[in-house]
Amino acid sequence: MNVHVIGIGLIGGSLVLDIKGLYPEATIHGIDTNEKHVQEAIALGVIDKESSFEDLATADFVIVSVPVDVAMTILPKVLDSVGEQTIVFDVGSTKIPICEALANHPKRRNFIAAHPIAGTEFSGPSAAIKGLFQGKTNIICEVEKTTFKLQEKALELFKELGMRIRYMDPKSHDKHIAYVSHLSHISSFMLGKTVINKEKDEQDIFDMAGSGFESTVRLAKSSPAMWTPIFKQNKKQIVKTLEEYIANLSNFKELLVNDDYEAIYNEMQSVNKIREILNGMNAKK
Repeated sequence: MNVHVIGIGLIGGSLVLDIKGLYPEATIHGIDTNEKHVQEAIALGVIDKESSFEDLATADFVIVSVPVDVAMTILPKVLDSVGEQTIVFDVGSTKIPICEALANHPKRRNFIAAHPIAGTEFSGPSAAIKGLFQGKTNIICEVEKTTFKLQEKALELFKELGMRIRYMDPKSHDKHIAYVSHLSHISSFMLGKTVINKEKDEQDIFDMAGSGFESTVRLAKSSPAMWTPIFKQNKKQIVKTLEEYIANLSNFKELLVNDDYEAIYNEMQSVNKIREILNGMNAKK
C-alpha cells in the first residue's frame, strides 16, 4: 500500500500513524512545503520518506491535510496527478468551497470529501498521535460523486480507523460545523484576548486562573494559519452564529444589570440539558 499525505500535521500525521499500525507493510510518503516538517516527520516515524506530486500516480491513498484555502488550490493538481485507482480525500473543516472547486474536474470520481471531527489544539508533526479517530465521526459529503469502487476503498479505511460515518450535504455541514466548532474557537480566541488585555494591568488574573479557564481557553492555542482560512471560507455561516451568540451574551448582560437573578437561574437551568445531550452522544460512541 502506498499512502501519500500532503500536509504533515496533527490530522494528516495521526491518520498515517494509524494506517501504519493497521498495515505495517504500507509505505507512507509525505509532502509538505515546510522542509523541517518533513524531516521531523521522518525522524518521528510519522512518514517513511518524502515524495512529490510526480509520485502520486502510483498512490493507493492521497490524504490532503492542509489549510482549506490551500486545499482548494492543490486538490485540482493532485487529481491531475493521480492514477485511476487512487482515492483522494481531504479533511477540511469547510466543504462547500472545496466541493465547488472540484465539481467539474474530470477526475472528480477519484475524490471523496471528508471531515473527521477530531483534533487537539496542537499542530505540526509532533502533534500526531495514535488512536485520535477512534469513536469519532467522519462527515462525508457528496459521496455519490465518487466512483463506487473507490467509495468502498475509502469507507473501509475510515471504519478500520475506528470512525463512524455520517453523510451530509456540504451546505448542512458548513452550517452545523459553524455552531459546534467554528464558534467554539472564536469564543476561545476572544476570551483569551480579553484576559490578555486585562493581564497587562493585573498580573494576578493568571495566578487565579483555574481549570475552568484553562479548558475554556484551550482552543485559543490553535493555529491561526489553519483557522483564519476556515473563518474566511465559512464566513456567511459564522456571521449568523456570531449574531445569535452575541444576542445571547447581550441578553445575559441585561439580566445582570437589572438584577434579574431568577431569569439568570432559569437561563442556566435550561442550558443544563446540554449535559443530557452530550451524555447521549457519548453513549452512542
